[in-house]
Amino acid sequence: MTSKSLRNFRIVLWSSVAVVALGATALYVLRPPARPAPLNFATQQFAPASTAGGTFTQDDLKGKPSLIFSATPSAPMSARRRSPKPPPRRTQLGLTPDQLRIIFVTVDPERDTLDAVKGYVEGFDPSIIGLVGDAAQTEAIKAAFGVFSEKAGEPNDPYYLVNHTALTFLIDAEGKFEGTVAYEEAGGTALAKVKRLVQG
Repeated sequence: MTSKSLRNFRIVLWSSVAVVALGATALYVLRPPARPAPLNFATQQFAPASTAGGTFTQDDLKGKPSLIFSATPSAPMSARRRSPKPPPRRTQLGLTPDQLRIIFVTVDPERDTLDAVKGYVEGFDPSIIGLVGDAAQTEAIKAAFGVFSEKAGEPNDPYYLVNHTALTFLIDAEGKFEGTVAYEEAGGTALAKVKRLVQG
């Protein structure tokens, strides 16, 4: 290949790269990534026991904005440190429990009793609502919220770990999904999302 042909080949090659890059950028701007799929409340009914008394259903999500996160207080401490941090404290935004509800759901009902979950959530904030279902109820809740969890470690090990989704779900006052806060999301960004949720 002559130097002129090589130069023309390079021009064509880099022009193609530029066209592809511009096309990808335009696609992102004109069609940004879709938000997470709506939660599946219609077909996945749930009614776990609540630390506030009685049971809690998807209908109870209506009435005020809610933040929902999941973990397992019975996990070994080393694993618990890697669990999702509780959502931003309401006091950081000057909010009361009547303005913003925080809900914790255990993904390990095999070990987590209602009393254990109650002690766990009250260690963060006495107004946090803890939910504990049986195995079937837990699977229904996971399906409704799109949460993944599974045991990890040796079979029959009482100190097994539980891998699970590390997200906080934002639910508006009508019980509709409004987004998520990721485990390592910047505090300022998380607070801004919660503020928007409350302001509607």
